[in-house]
Amino acid sequence: MVIMVGRGSGGLTPVLKLKVDELFIQWLSDPDTQQDLRETLQHVQLGEGDLLITSSPQKAGVSPRSLRPASPSTPPASPTPGKMVSPRSPRRRSFKRQLPKTPPVKEKPKGTPVSSVGARIPQFYFPHGRPSPSNNIEATLQRIKQTFETFKDGKVFKSQFAAITKACGCPLYWKAPLFLAGGGDRAPYVTASSFIPVWRNILTTCHDDASKFVRLLSKPQTGSTKGNYIVADDVIPFVQDLIDTHPGLLFLQEAQEFHSRYLHTVIARIFYSVNRSWSGKITVPELRKSNLLQVIATLEEEEDINQITDFFSYEHFYVIYCKFWELDTDHDLYISKDDLSRHNDGALSPRILDRIFSGAVTMGNSIVQDERMGYPDFVWFLLSEEDKRYPTAVEYWFRCMDLDGDGILSMYELEYFYEEQYNKMEQLGIEPMPFEDCLCSVLDMVKPKREGKITLADLKACKMTHIFFDTFFNLDKYLDHEQRDPFAAAKEAEETAGMSDWEKYAAEEYEMLVAEENASGGQGQDPYDDQIPEEDAGFDFGMVDDDDSWSSNY
Repeated sequence: MVIMVGRGSGGLTPVLKLKVDELFIQWLSDPDTQQDLRETLQHVQLGEGDLLITSSPQKAGVSPRSLRPASPSTPPASPTPGKMVSPRSPRRRSFKRQLPKTPPVKEKPKGTPVSSVGARIPQFYFPHGRPSPSNNIEATLQRIKQTFETFKDGKVFKSQFAAITKACGCPLYWKAPLFLAGGGDRAPYVTASSFIPVWRNILTTCHDDASKFVRLLSKPQTGSTKGNYIVADDVIPFVQDLIDTHPGLLFLQEAQEFHSRYLHTVIARIFYSVNRSWSGKITVPELRKSNLLQVIATLEEEEDINQITDFFSYEHFYVIYCKFWELDTDHDLYISKDDLSRHNDGALSPRILDRIFSGAVTMGNSIVQDERMGYPDFVWFLLSEEDKRYPTAVEYWFRCMDLDGDGILSMYELEYFYEEQYNKMEQLGIEPMPFEDCLCSVLDMVKPKREGKITLADLKACKMTHIFFDTFFNLDKYLDHEQRDPFAAAKEAEETAGMSDWEKYAAEEYEMLVAEENASGGQGQDPYDDQIPEEDAGFDFGMVDDDDSWSSNY
């Protein structure tokens, strides 16, 4: 072999260890060596022999003699100068030993301790929830069967399905999806024979409430397979049942024309809060991360629907719908750019309006047609405008300001939007702040991680995001921030602690609408009823035709 030497303080010194380590790594990385090691390890685990290495070392460039210890009685011969053989030169003989053919692996009886070497990594990802070892499916199904038997002929109608829902261990307002899943979409009643197989399948494949809820609501996507996500139309039966049966919405029985308006407001708010991917499809992970199921569970405990400010408040719906109706002057159920420019007396800048109608803030693959905004889009706009600290609102306005879609708000984009604010302040006789000073102010406010580049993550981490956005496209709110008394602001924050900006806005606007109604002598009548054309008195925001469908609005 080659004796490698190194230069030390006294001349050349041997460094054989380096070469040995190199050759060992070369041998160990050889595919044949690794295969033999795996086979030998399998033999050892089965207790069938000692560790035998059968790979041919010369394949890795290592001499077999160099891997065997020399006999104690025979000292190693010193190499002959000039006749040293390179480790990479081919050998004339091979000393490969063959192992017997590997027998098939026998399955060990249950209860046999498993060696830690062969133990499998435990499952850590459960897309449909972690199975519970104490989940007694048969006992649950037997309880459901007994509940069915308490009804005449074992037939349970939709109005009676609350008992079956409770037997399933589900919140009360899951009853409509459960009824439809058990065959209620094909017959006016459901029997045990049609319901139990469906529920058995759900219990064996879905192990948490989020996956069960998605499975119940989702429609088959391919063949007879249920989808793994919920679209807007899937939620309609659930919300309609809430309208029909919740004590806090009984007054709507006499106002059928408001059913579809309230229904689609609720659905728009659900997707606004839950569908974080903006895909128009609520997935199981998105549902798990939201509070929707917890809010649904509280519906049976709270009779006043207005106390449930997340998603279902009728007062919030009333505020949203009245704002929409005020702007929709021709009452074609769409808002144009000119209509929206009148919002809050023209507070929004023209450039931000152009971005809203450009398609930058639409869900999924929908396309803005003729620069018109449907009702669900308006719900998203108003929620984002009045609570710019909400995560979806931050994404909404970031999309609008990110002109080139590169995920960064550059200094050019900031100047582009601030230019209109600057000109408008000059027209109003207000001394405007130069852009350079404004830029220093907002950078100090946001503190971006990358100098001169503001990302979505920077804005979500900022506690003054609403002030940042108002600075660039809502002059009225920007001036209000600048002129507000800090002591008054602190007092207001203390009085409204725990309320979001949207909840505070909705409460104030509802009081104003009620005061206007009382002043007009409405006596509880909708102040906008006299403006509704007769042919539109019962219009539907998504169930009339394809042109006005919910999906087309997104």
